Amino acid sequence: MSILIIADHNNNELAPVTASVVTAALKMADSVHILVAGHTCRTVAEEAAQLSGVERVLNSDAEQYAHALAENVTALVLSVADNYSHILTAATTTGKNFLPRVAALLDVEQISEIISVDSPDTFKRPIYAGSAIATVQSTDRIKVISVRGTAFDACLSEGQAPIEDLAAAPDQAISRFISEELVFSERPELTAARVVVSGGRGMQNGDNFDLLYKVADKLGAAVGASRAAVDEGFVPNDMQVGQTGKIVAPELYIAVGISGQIQHLAGMKDSKVIVAINKDEDAPIFQVADYGLVADLFDALPELTELL
Repeated sequence: MSILIIADHNNNELAPVTASVVTAALKMADSVHILVAGHTCRTVAEEAAQLSGVERVLNSDAEQYAHALAENVTALVLSVADNYSHILTAATTTGKNFLPRVAALLDVEQISEIISVDSPDTFKRPIYAGSAIATVQSTDRIKVISVRGTAFDACLSEGQAPIEDLAAAPDQAISRFISEELVFSERPELTAARVVVSGGRGMQNGDNFDLLYKVADKLGAAVGASRAAVDEGFVPNDMQVGQTGKIVAPELYIAVGISGQIQHLAGMKDSKVIVAINKDEDAPIFQVADYGLVADLFDALPELTELL
């Protein structure tokens, strides 16, 4: 049977992580379909159709899908679920919202945040904040899986799959969208950035994050933070990297004033190159860093900015 991927998007653009989910899906089966549920989202469907390895795109365009309310997306997925052996989506905020509902109503387990595919029914996923890797085998008739996008390379965009319109499921009218407040930045999005500069409790206050912003602007980097910095109110929680924040795997990760607790490491240890700046030479972050600088960040960051 085929695999169904629920696309992650904002009604205008397909989220890059969906291409990584396609790579994971192709390790399970050759027939991959993508479901785009949104409102005035034809451009998203066209972008999904270009992903290499995708056989078909199902486009369901209705007002009730404009904000990806979990109840409505779940109803749509269930309307076609019996046609598929696997249902996949990215382990993003949106995916984590509706996928557990899909699994519960299908009466199957959800396998969360896989990082490797051993076979169509066997997968690896991190547990205990990434300190151990579990191998999970599923005998469920439909396997419901979220994929950690940072663990798989994005597929190419050289395809030309047909797009089919899919009738919307009835509006569940259980929840409704009220409003949203979006933070706009010229810096790249945290989970998609090639370079990430993050600060921790060692930054001492939110104003000192300006030191990180100057370095980030020189590198074209996104700026993140540890949970400690977020809990202290230095920066908003959408900047948090870690087990309970965002999972990132950039080419370069610079950790500044971050001790390196296991919860933070779970969100960034797959980065290609890790640089740590901390005045405590015994900080755990140095155990995973490729390059470590034992220095006062208030001296090191201005010097780094000037050199860059």
